[in-house]
Amino acid sequence: MRVTTVETRKATRTISGAQAVVRVLEEAGVEWIFGHPGGASLPLYDALYDAPKIRHVLCRHEQVAAHAATGYARASGRFGVCTATSGPGATNLVTGLADAMMDSAAVLAITGQVVRANIGTDAFQEADVTSITTPITKHNALVMDPHGLVRTLREAIYLCQSGRPGPVLVDVPRDVFQTQIPEELLDEPFEPRRRPVTKGHPARIAEAAEAISQSRRPILYVGGGAQGASEPLARLARRCRIPVTVTLMGKGAFDETDPLCLGMLGMHGTAYANYAINAADLVIAVGARFDDRVTGRLKDFCPHARFIHIDIDPSEIGKNKPAHVPIVGDAREVLEALEPLVQPPDVEAWWKQIEEWRTRYPLRWKPGPLLKPQEAIEAIYRVTRGEAVVVTDVGQHQMWAAQYYKCRRPRTFISSGGLGAMGFGFPAAMGVQFARPDALVAAIVGDGGFQMTMQDLITAVEWKLPLKIYVINNGSLGMVRQWQELFYNQRYSAVQLRNPDFARIAEAFGAVGIRVERSEDLEPALQRSLEVTDRPVVVDLIVDPEENCYPMIPSGQSVKEMILGE
Repeated sequence: MRVTTVETRKATRTISGAQAVVRVLEEAGVEWIFGHPGGASLPLYDALYDAPKIRHVLCRHEQVAAHAATGYARASGRFGVCTATSGPGATNLVTGLADAMMDSAAVLAITGQVVRANIGTDAFQEADVTSITTPITKHNALVMDPHGLVRTLREAIYLCQSGRPGPVLVDVPRDVFQTQIPEELLDEPFEPRRRPVTKGHPARIAEAAEAISQSRRPILYVGGGAQGASEPLARLARRCRIPVTVTLMGKGAFDETDPLCLGMLGMHGTAYANYAINAADLVIAVGARFDDRVTGRLKDFCPHARFIHIDIDPSEIGKNKPAHVPIVGDAREVLEALEPLVQPPDVEAWWKQIEEWRTRYPLRWKPGPLLKPQEAIEAIYRVTRGEAVVVTDVGQHQMWAAQYYKCRRPRTFISSGGLGAMGFGFPAAMGVQFARPDALVAAIVGDGGFQMTMQDLITAVEWKLPLKIYVINNGSLGMVRQWQELFYNQRYSAVQLRNPDFARIAEAFGAVGIRVERSEDLEPALQRSLEVTDRPVVVDLIVDPEENCYPMIPSGQSVKEMILGE
């Protein structure tokens, strides 16, 4: 008898590239995506329709989506996700990606692209987004092979979070989203091709400990890279009584109410922080990059100091100032290894000098007939009891907020530092609120910056976000006006703003609007804003249009040229 054996092959299950993207995002724990759809990204949105674990926030502009993803990332410590279609959708992400790059925010951007056959033909809504974003992303990729999509996306998620965080963009042609690929690609293990150095070199750490122990005028210079290292940082500072100064990005990494903290340094930092760091004999830089807004004229910055520079990004060490003790590694791991090795230095005379500066040059402002912006921010600090996550826009109000709103915990002050992107504050605050739904989130914005992105107030209303939006309204582009007053002979060119009534606009969007013009109405209005929990509140604070932000070290100058104000 003849027996015929029939071999049966198990059919390979397939899914579309768009479905694979969703599956990878789900396995990475993504809960929120900020974006705006379009033709090239429609397959992705179709796949999201069947993804109940991921919720999409429809932003009215892609720049808002990128800033919201940044706010989400910086408040949560995870990565934020934004998406856009090809051409103008992708190019509208550029400002947000540049901001994320400058401020080391872990953002994953997924953009649609025209079909592969049309790339390079000037097709409708085609833009070479990978070339455009190469200088402003940590990494980017155009996926031409559908079978490489899963690995590319997993690599992007890893890269945006590993080492020094930053934005990564994955550009996916529409037909790659639509192509069927083997589902088993999702089962392939992912191993990164390179891992960053996180543990500092023991010999360098020992050298740093010896330098600190022998110093007489040490200071801790704390940047945004220290946000995850607050505990060992505090132990080192408190045990050794080392004064601490923070950058704009470093606010919250060390408790600013601690007597050891000198507040922010730099162009609009406290006078005593600037005097102290420039008189120090040892600067311990933790996750800071010696940017020009801190250093001023480089050759005159800290002329008597040796530098210990701790940073996970080796390219930052020695980039602007030479590091006498360079330590490449994660700030938390390095400080945890360093702190037990340090013998407390003798800093009695040093603190006597610092307290003299702190007494002689406090932050100050003069009350007047008009509401002062400093007065408004001090009131916001008082009414919120210093417990808010503060998100600022860019300009004078940003510096006043940095000066007068003291932060006690990491990731509670979020601002556009390196890029200085107007329009950042409100969208980033939305991202913060999604990341921390139970937190009190206060967006302190200027009247100029708020008008760049305030169309997405409707997005905040749709999601019933209880944001508190405080508009420091001085009727001008305040920081530009200040520079024109001080350095351009009061030739005020294109800085006066004819503003709408922000409170009435808020009401039109379905938010709560409050307008404040007098000091006596300030605190009751702020208290009322805290009582609203089911929608955003916009408080329009009409402040003195001629108030300037001091202290101020003019751009490119040194602490010797600091303007203390009236």
